[in-house]
Amino acid sequence: MLNIVLLEPEMPANTGNIGRTCCATGTRLHLIEPMGFRINDKMIKRAGLDYWDKLDVTVYDCLEDFLDKNPAAKEKLYMATTKSRMRYTDVTFVENDYIMFGKESAGIPEELLVKSPETAIRIPMNPEIRSLNLSNSVAIVLYEALRQNNFFSMQSEGNLHRLHW
Repeated sequence: MLNIVLLEPEMPANTGNIGRTCCATGTRLHLIEPMGFRINDKMIKRAGLDYWDKLDVTVYDCLEDFLDKNPAAKEKLYMATTKSRMRYTDVTFVENDYIMFGKESAGIPEELLVKSPETAIRIPMNPEIRSLNLSNSVAIVLYEALRQNNFFSMQSEGNLHRLHW
């Protein structure tokens, strides 16, 4: 199992989409206050559809609260940022790793990034583009981490509904 950490998320639709992705992958979601919405916001539930009640999600008062309650994150917390020099494909993800994403408007504060530059990762993109959508970024990095771990125990084959292969 992996852990996605959203630091001060601002958009309920993105958070709902990320929650749905976490449900589909058996990933824990950690939300760190302050958030730009209430957790019971209709937008978050609409984006997460009917999966929100199946989501393993915890809300924390602040970053220190998150780190106090998740001491393993102090050892293995990757920070996804457009400012990093290292690509997300350059690291080896293992079970129980934490992958943090910053708020949509500002990303992860540089004060956090400079403390652990070896854990800062980026998704390559054209230089004219400021950043990708947050929920897309989470999906890209999360699925790479899952791929590296042979998708843990996720279902890897699907079936047709009306016909047969």
